[in-house]
Amino acid sequence: MSRNARINTLLLLVVVALAVLPLALGLGDHKEEPFTGADAQAETAITESHPDYEPWFSPLYEPPSGEIESALFSLQAALGAGVLAYYFGLRRGRRQGEARALAGSPAPDAPADGLAADAPADAPAGAEAGSSRTSA
Repeated sequence: MSRNARINTLLLLVVVALAVLPLALGLGDHKEEPFTGADAQAETAITESHPDYEPWFSPLYEPPSGEIESALFSLQAALGAGVLAYYFGLRRGRRQGEARALAGSPAPDAPADGLAADAPADAPAGAEAGSSRTSA
């Protein structure tokens, strides 16, 4: 097993442990809603310490159920992950392109002889079959 495979396996085991251990150890059994978010816990703490507290504003949109709220949160997380993945992929591609340009090597899908893929063998380099340009 390679070093990367061992690291990936270890990371996968850590993620599974983080998901399963709270459930297996019963870390939320004494609560009415064992795995509420920090917002709900903060609201409970504020209403217990200051019962006359009035919120400064109300939400723009209140989802009709907790399931829809969770779905919207998941959608937001997925969109954020997609934007980050696009950004890092774009950065990596640009960095690889710059490295190839500095090294002077052709792009991976370019032919080794420098001719276009659909150019006839007797055509000058860079000419395409069916090109309407003529040399003057």
